[in-house]
Amino acid sequence: MTEYKISLIPGDGIGPELTEATLKVLDSAQKKFGIKLQIIEAEAGDGTLAKTGAALPESTVQIIKDSHACLKGPVGESAADVIVKLRIMFDLYANLRPLKAYPNVPVAHPDIDMFFVRENTEDVYKGIEFKIGEDTTVCMRIITRKNCERIAKKAFEIARLRNGKKKVTAIHKANVMRITDGLFASICRETAKQYPDIAFNELYVDAASMRLIKEPQAFDVFCTCNMFGDILSDEAAQQIGGLGMAPGANVGDNFGLFEPIHGSAPNRAGKHTANPISMILSAKMMLEWLGEKYGDKKCLQAGAGIENGVVYALRNRQSVPDCGGTATTVGMAEAIAAALTAKTG
Repeated sequence: MTEYKISLIPGDGIGPELTEATLKVLDSAQKKFGIKLQIIEAEAGDGTLAKTGAALPESTVQIIKDSHACLKGPVGESAADVIVKLRIMFDLYANLRPLKAYPNVPVAHPDIDMFFVRENTEDVYKGIEFKIGEDTTVCMRIITRKNCERIAKKAFEIARLRNGKKKVTAIHKANVMRITDGLFASICRETAKQYPDIAFNELYVDAASMRLIKEPQAFDVFCTCNMFGDILSDEAAQQIGGLGMAPGANVGDNFGLFEPIHGSAPNRAGKHTANPISMILSAKMMLEWLGEKYGDKKCLQAGAGIENGVVYALRNRQSVPDCGGTATTVGMAEAIAAALTAKTG
């Protein structure tokens, strides 16, 4: 049996509560499917910054480097010094955000099943900003052919593997940003020619934001630059019940970091009502990524089992108030964990 080293960052705010809940589900998955995870905790975020003077200590970076994958809870105001740095450091060029409707959750349409594939290492999030004099500020938008090609290919490959509409929608604003988004759009078009089995279309980002409200069920896979993908995927998450339903992955060719897409919600910390599904489904994505990378069928089965457990808990309203139930964060995780070993799971 392969033992996978998993670096774990609990994070800030509701992060430790979500982490506790997710570990209960992972423990059940290990027992049910015969996988073995060595969880190695590491510090990062606002609390770590206050304690050590660094939001992302070198010791944490080393723990992550020595692991097969990283699972991370949300961090607070120091997010740019943690997740943005890790994405660039490990060349995690693809941000993956699957968003779908689940039972007994308020959704805009029951057939929503979309997937955001967002470039993750450049654009304005590169953080290159400066001042010209006292009254003018500049932010550099970096868009490269290499990263456009990588993210476009990733989007089409994901569309090919999905059971849905087999469609990729490229999001840009090339009618205004003719050079940067012009490059992105042209590469998406070039890449589409290599995938004749996948339908392809384009939308300007403003039109896409409107259509996500009007007809979210019409979409399959989105391919976006960094900032547009960040904003639109948050908007889309509200269509499936909120950010607490939205898992995320940051993957490159050699490493993966998995996290809920929402923030640390400090106003909800300690109330034990935060929705754990975002982080639990992020752990599911982690197991599936390990299964694909290392050819481990048990990890793939465990990932599918976790999602089945989530569905079972939601159908039986063993859920937090956000999902129409009365359970605590950990209580919902316990229901999901129990469903993994139940005959009905």
